[in-house]
Amino acid sequence: MDLKGFKQRLKENDGYIDFQAEVRDFMHSMAEDARKVTTEINSIYHSAEELRDLMSRLVGYHLDDGFRLFPPIYTDFGKNIHLGKNVFINSGCCFQDQGGIDIGDDCLIGHQVVFATLNHDSEPQKRGNNIAKPIKLGQNVWIGAHATILPGVSIGDHAIVAAGAVVNKDVPAFSVVAGVPAKIIKMIGRV
Repeated sequence: MDLKGFKQRLKENDGYIDFQAEVRDFMHSMAEDARKVTTEINSIYHSAEELRDLMSRLVGYHLDDGFRLFPPIYTDFGKNIHLGKNVFINSGCCFQDQGGIDIGDDCLIGHQVVFATLNHDSEPQKRGNNIAKPIKLGQNVWIGAHATILPGVSIGDHAIVAAGAVVNKDVPAFSVVAGVPAKIIKMIGRV
C-alpha cells in the first residue's frame, strides 16, 4: 500500500480504517518515518531554513519561505498534512493527520494545539479500528494555545479559536469560538 492507495481506501470506506495487515503495516511504516523526522526536528537547534526543509521532508512537498515553526512538533503520520503559505506553528503541537489536515494561508497555530483526525470505533468489539475525518482551516485562522480540533471540523476564513477550546463542530468564517465544547462568542469585522 502507498499513500495514494491509503487515501483512496479512506474515501471508499467513508474514513473507516480496519486494521487488516496491509493497512496496519502501512500506518506503522508512516509512523516510523514521521518519528524519524520529528526526532530530528525536536532534538537539536535548527535555523528557520533547516526547519522548513525538515518539515518539507515530513509532509512530502516543499513548503514556502514564509513557513515558520517553533519546535517541538509531533505527528504519527506526517504525509497527510497540507500547509498553505505563511503558516506559523508554535511549540508543542500534535498533528494526528491520517484523516488529513489542511491549513490555509496565513494561519497562526498556538502552543500545544492538537489536531485529531481519528476516533476509535464505539463498538467494544471493534474498538481497535479507527474512523478518520479530515480537518480544514481556511485562510488567516488563529488557533489559540491548547485548543483541540476534532475529526471532521472545518474552520472558516479569519475565524479565531480561543485558547483551550475543544472544537467539535464547524466554525463559521469571521467568528470567535471558545469553551468546551466550543461555541460562538462573537463575530469579528470582515476583511
